Order: sequence, then structure tokens, then C-alpha cells
Amino acid sequence: MGLLSRDGHRERVMVFIDGNNLYHSLKHVMGRTNLDFHEFSRRLVQDRQLIRVYYYNAPLNREDDEEKYRQQQSFFDSLDTVPYLTKKFGRLEKRLVKQTLPDGTFVSVPTYVEKGVDTFIVIDMLSHAYKDNYDTAILVSGDEDFAVLVDNIKDIGKHVEVANLGGSYILRQAADKYVLIDKGLLDGIQQPDRNERSEYSPTEGSAGQRPSTEDKN
Repeated sequence: MGLLSRDGHRERVMVFIDGNNLYHSLKHVMGRTNLDFHEFSRRLVQDRQLIRVYYYNAPLNREDDEEKYRQQQSFFDSLDTVPYLTKKFGRLEKRLVKQTLPDGTFVSVPTYVEKGVDTFIVIDMLSHAYKDNYDTAILVSGDEDFAVLVDNIKDIGKHVEVANLGGSYILRQAADKYVLIDKGLLDGIQQPDRNERSEYSPTEGSAGQRPSTEDKN
């Protein structure tokens, strides 16, 4: 029998996945990025009632790299086969940042700023909490900026679990429960990467940087 909420009904769970953050964490910690999202969500929810999974990301700019754009779109399309999963997309903006070379000179390097994704996560988690659509939210992210959101969700009377591969300590402390995404949790649900493709990363800048998430709109 599944766990019960305080009202006596089966505990309802929604999962909110910060796709870019998860991708880079998997790549850095596990060295593999492909994931069976259906089974991944099921393991996070366990024997509780899954209401919906929200997956957030920002599509690549097609004009920058047609092949990577096509590969990423193929991955996004594959998410349509995951039961109860809804995709929401922000956008990427290209910026030039100055980097210092070993000889002391500066060079402008293109990087990307992710826009809108964090805003979607905040709005969705809060609105579904106020509508009483879940008892527990599982936030898959290591981004410290979400710590205030977690506190606000708890103030509404909901439970919040944070799942990541060792992200922000402040975010972990804010959560009611912390779930470490480790080899045990991922056992059997990480598929072999195909030529190390960026399956669901927004992008890594031309110099290999993780895209910035400075805001939110």
C-alpha cells in the first residue's frame, strides 16, 4: 500500500526536473548522461501516486550547430513517450564574455545564458501547491537559487524533496528530505551514451562553459 497524506489519501507527488542542471551533474559525476526518465521518476516517487513530471530545458539555437540542434530535438521528441511528462522550454541568449589568456591579453568568447527556465519552475511549483495538486514536490536540481522557493512551498503546507548528485548545501538543507542521485539509484536506467551526444543539455558554449542561468525571464 502506498504512503498516505495527512488527509488519509494516497500521497500525491509531482516531479520538477531542471534538465540542464541534471545533464551537467550526470556528465560531471557519472560520465554518462542518457537516462530512462520513466524509471527515474518512478524510483524517486516510489510507491506514492505520481501526478505529473515536468521537464524544463532551453533548446539550442539551430543556426549555431544544425547537427547538435537536430540531436537535441530528437531527444526532446523521445520524452513524449514518457507517461505523465510535460516539457516546458525557455530560451538561450548568446553573450560574449571576456577571458584572460596566459599572456595577459583578453579575448571575447561566446557563451549562452539560459532564460525563462527558472521562472517556469517557480511558477509551476507554486501554482500547483496553491491549487492543492500535490502533497509532495520533488525538485531535481542542485541550483542554490531554488532554496527560497523550497521555503515558500513548505510555508504553503507542502512537503519538498530535493534530488541531485551533490548540489548546493543550502538547497539540501532547505528541503524536507534530500535524495542523493547515486549509482544505486541509477543502476540499470542509464543507457549507453551515443557518441557522447549532448542529448538534453541546452548547450555547452564554444569554450565548454556551462550555460549561465542568471535569470529567469
